[in-house]
Amino acid sequence: MESIIVSGNLESLDIISDYVITAAGKANLDSKKTYKLRLAVDEIATNIVIHGYQEAEIQGDIVCRAEFSDTNLKIHLEDSGMQYDATQQQQPDDLYKPLEERHIGGLGIYLAINGVDKYIYERHGNLNSNIFIVNTK
Repeated sequence: MESIIVSGNLESLDIISDYVITAAGKANLDSKKTYKLRLAVDEIATNIVIHGYQEAEIQGDIVCRAEFSDTNLKIHLEDSGMQYDATQQQQPDDLYKPLEERHIGGLGIYLAINGVDKYIYERHGNLNSNIFIVNTK
């Protein structure tokens, strides 16, 4: 499956989502795994756009690539926005408190990382690489 390159803006999130759903279909993922993968990629892609590009007042692209093997599907998101390693995000300590007592933020990343079988963050030069791995067997 050919990779796509989209502008690092909110309008591109639907294109990324469609790409992930198509890749999941080609990998024969069930609907539950497809949903969790799409949700995870959408959360990180949204953070790339908002925090990596918009808040940093820079522009850039997001490259989305699917990689298939006999045992898994990998979705790669690469960007040149501000560095952010989601693996360093702590589990929200107020996860089990009533909604009105919780702090805002952090839950989306927690759900994204825990919604796939493996999540990897790497930094290569000025590029962020987010890799989402879902087992297909």
